Amino acid sequence: MAIDLATATEPDRDCDFCERLVAFRHTHRELNPTFHNAPVPTWYPEAKNGGKQAVKLIVVGMAPGLRGANRTGRPFTGDWAGDLLYSTLCEFGFAEGRYEADPEDSLKLRDCAITNVVRCVPPQNKPIGQEVNACRPFLNNTLAGLPNLKLLITLGKISHDSTARSLGVKVASVPFGHNRQFDMAGFQVLSSYHCSRYNTNTGRLTEAMFHDVFRHARALVDETD
Repeated sequence: MAIDLATATEPDRDCDFCERLVAFRHTHRELNPTFHNAPVPTWYPEAKNGGKQAVKLIVVGMAPGLRGANRTGRPFTGDWAGDLLYSTLCEFGFAEGRYEADPEDSLKLRDCAITNVVRCVPPQNKPIGQEVNACRPFLNNTLAGLPNLKLLITLGKISHDSTARSLGVKVASVPFGHNRQFDMAGFQVLSSYHCSRYNTNTGRLTEAMFHDVFRHARALVDETD
């Protein structure tokens, strides 16, 4: 059955929209048959914690990491970016439990969802524009399906620009910058440097800088409750 891009929030496991990503996926299904090796779905709070209805904040990343989310099937789970992201979410009340880089750990989201603008792992962790554009309908529909969403955090410029386009905003009018706040289509959006190992190792992003973004987010969410 063909996927309905007007409503679908997730691509099929064998989505064939992007030739380069499909080839990369097939290669790693052979090399690493125990990996997830498929589009990584958005992660939401459990139904008992309100599910999609509870989501006030969504964190929008770039794409799954090869040995992180592409391996585990859960966004940011299994790589350095997840270590920093999930400890920060717990610090500011957007998650609870213990992160153990395993989708079966005790970590649970609170009022928060996590997604990527490109749902499949790209070579060298660098999606190209065509792939970002092909995946945008899923981001559009994901955002539309969150009735109580108030705030988005975009991790990195690719995520930020694609999110702006999803919200119908001209990218030039909302230039990316760390811990910058924008009003886009009635939502508040905070942009942040991506919590990648490269950014943290080079000092472009420190834990304190990342915490500042989520401290800002916590205040914005709380003031609108």
